[in-house]
Amino acid sequence: MKSLKDILYGVGLTAVSGTTAKLVNQICFDSRKVGMDDVFVAIRGTKSDGHKFIEKAIASGANAIVCEQLPDNLVNEVSYLEVKDTKEALSVMASNYYNNPSKNLKLVGVTGTNGKTTVSTLLYKLFKKAGFKVGLISTIRILVDEKEYPTTHTTPDPMTINYYLSLMSEAGVEYCFMEASSHGIDQRRTYGLVFAGAIFTNLSHDHLDYHNSFAEYRDAKKKLFDQLQKNAFALANMDDKNGLVMLQNTKARKYTYALKSYADYRAQILENQFSGQLLKIENNEIWTKLIGHFNAYNILAIYATADLLGLDKFETMKLLSELENVDGRFQYYISKNRITAIVDYAHTPDALKNVLETISALRTGNESVITVVGCGGDRDKSKRPVMGHIASSMSNKVIFTSDNPRSEPPAAIISEMEAGVEPQNSMKVMAIENREQAIKTACQLANAQDIILLAGKGHETYQETNGKRVDFDDFKIVKSFLDGLKK
Repeated sequence: MKSLKDILYGVGLTAVSGTTAKLVNQICFDSRKVGMDDVFVAIRGTKSDGHKFIEKAIASGANAIVCEQLPDNLVNEVSYLEVKDTKEALSVMASNYYNNPSKNLKLVGVTGTNGKTTVSTLLYKLFKKAGFKVGLISTIRILVDEKEYPTTHTTPDPMTINYYLSLMSEAGVEYCFMEASSHGIDQRRTYGLVFAGAIFTNLSHDHLDYHNSFAEYRDAKKKLFDQLQKNAFALANMDDKNGLVMLQNTKARKYTYALKSYADYRAQILENQFSGQLLKIENNEIWTKLIGHFNAYNILAIYATADLLGLDKFETMKLLSELENVDGRFQYYISKNRITAIVDYAHTPDALKNVLETISALRTGNESVITVVGCGGDRDKSKRPVMGHIASSMSNKVIFTSDNPRSEPPAAIISEMEAGVEPQNSMKVMAIENREQAIKTACQLANAQDIILLAGKGHETYQETNGKRVDFDDFKIVKSFLDGLKK
């Protein structure tokens, strides 16, 4: 049991009915999970309003309610606490409940459209190699030093974040790297956390199904930097026009990195091939196994962050050269028939363009590029024709297929992608709804030296349709088909 008064420390209360001098059990924001003596936080979400479930929460045993508007009928013995923003209140309460664990380690947030998972995961690996106890909160997994936990969201809810940060604190973790999505930041999931620093990778078209405009999407990312304290660092990609926007109002120490612009940390690509690339960072050359200019940015962001956190520069360079690609990020396999298959999470126009540009730079000119790509259902529809246009204009052959259709008909999603195909590219395109069949067809179409790109799902090992998930792993499937080819 915890003191309600202590849990509410730092929460701006606009009205109080009842006492805060009581003990509570858990903090709940889902009325279905409320138990005896819990405090229920009524959150206004995109699909439902927690205020409608206050009575249900009390009936289930809640002895305190945090809300944005006091109910008309107040129940004796129940404490009602009115706040301006219950999302912010929940985050502050969650931190207090777990004794503010983010103060006990150096927490670094990574935000941007592309590169969040690669940068955060490789920072985790680099600091582990450097001998530190490290934590990771990412799209793919949560790691408390070496112990792994599953994750369902890029940025979990505040209770989950603080729970794992508390485990990290107890385990003696010194550094934690956390992906911060625009949804998570906008929904105040990172509010109240003490960050040692934040990294901005880039910004491009994504999540406009949630944010009403690109400006809203950008400003959601910016909030992470606005909440940084003076002793933190803010690191932004200067080659992205939104880099300076992120730094505008931050109190933190400002730093920049770039390949093309003047910046505090600069890099140059000297060589680029399938086995890796040679970079020049601050007059020192480094060979990295990560391919493509987008990974050059990722490597530079990691180098800069390590430096800002106090790691020796030469040790950082050595450790960077040992790092392997993250699963589902330009993960490739070369078959015995010399066909190359690349699996990448590219699910935004910019990411798809980056991957295809990287492939183009690695080609000798004789290979065909066969792209298998789809778009997720119940997500930003406006990017579908854009991705259709990019795939068809930058590939020799394209197969539009299902990604995670969710509640939408796959044929309708594919049709919207086809709308972006220009007439001169229409002969390159075919549609195969079944993703496994689409991958098999791509393998059958490929000849020696050709390159197959499977875009969109990356590390995911499932396909989601009408609320059900079935096992589906792009990398395993394409490898199986290529190994079985008789050409």
